[in-house]
Amino acid sequence: MTAPGVPSGFVESTDGTRIAWWRTDLSRPRTTGPVLLLVHGATADHTAFRAVGPRFAERRRVISIDRRGRGASGDRLPYAIEREYEDIAAVVDWLAADSGRGVDVVGHSFGGRCSLGAARLTGNLRRLVVYEGAPAAVGWAFHDPGLLARLDKLAAEGALDDLLATFLGQVVRLSAAEVEVYRRSPTWPIRAAAAPTAIRELRAEAGRDAGVERLAEVCIPVLQLIGGASPAVFSAGTRELDALLPNGRVVRLAGQKHAAHHTDPTAFVAAVEAFLDDRDTIAP
Repeated sequence: MTAPGVPSGFVESTDGTRIAWWRTDLSRPRTTGPVLLLVHGATADHTAFRAVGPRFAERRRVISIDRRGRGASGDRLPYAIEREYEDIAAVVDWLAADSGRGVDVVGHSFGGRCSLGAARLTGNLRRLVVYEGAPAAVGWAFHDPGLLARLDKLAAEGALDDLLATFLGQVVRLSAAEVEVYRRSPTWPIRAAAAPTAIRELRAEAGRDAGVERLAEVCIPVLQLIGGASPAVFSAGTRELDALLPNGRVVRLAGQKHAAHHTDPTAFVAAVEAFLDDRDTIAP
């Protein structure tokens, strides 16, 4: 994939924020195939799709972005999740105008939540894949009530490694051993630098505009992916949203958790491609 510091270009969002985008493989001749936009989750950047992006690019024109507040993209305060919706809708509209066709979107975690919101703002989003990005179901929560205060304290102290580790353990529900393995990944410093953005996203997801009632207004085909080994809070939210979506379906990735695009890219790509091609070959 393109080096993180060298975007292929920028799209200006509604509030003037510049959103950086990358083509997955600049060495490949520009394809005239379907257009796919990849939207990363909390604390990540466009490189989150480094394992699956080239596979999608075999048949599609693939673009990934840095969401606002990280990487090469800009940012403006005060933060609101609605601005994230506008960012993605702006990129979708630009891609649709450039390609002359509707755009498919894959959003991971909070990126999936933002992509659902974007689908309410543009008529150019054709099909949407959301990987464990649904709101928590009624009676469930992604974290305990005191977590935001602890994360605020770590951010104020500049303890970004501890902030990221706490977020991954308490929200993503990685085990202590899994967090320690992840600390050795070359992407850890990138994600630690972006960790404070997770705090504002956790606050935003509790707002009315990020709730299941608003997101259920999305009428385009929506595939929700869930890991077969993911914590029950992800499955409960996914099922609740699916019951409300007029054109939704759910696919379970056996044995996977919150990062199948890294841990089983073959299964992840197969499930997404089947949906985007409108093939019902993956059992729910």
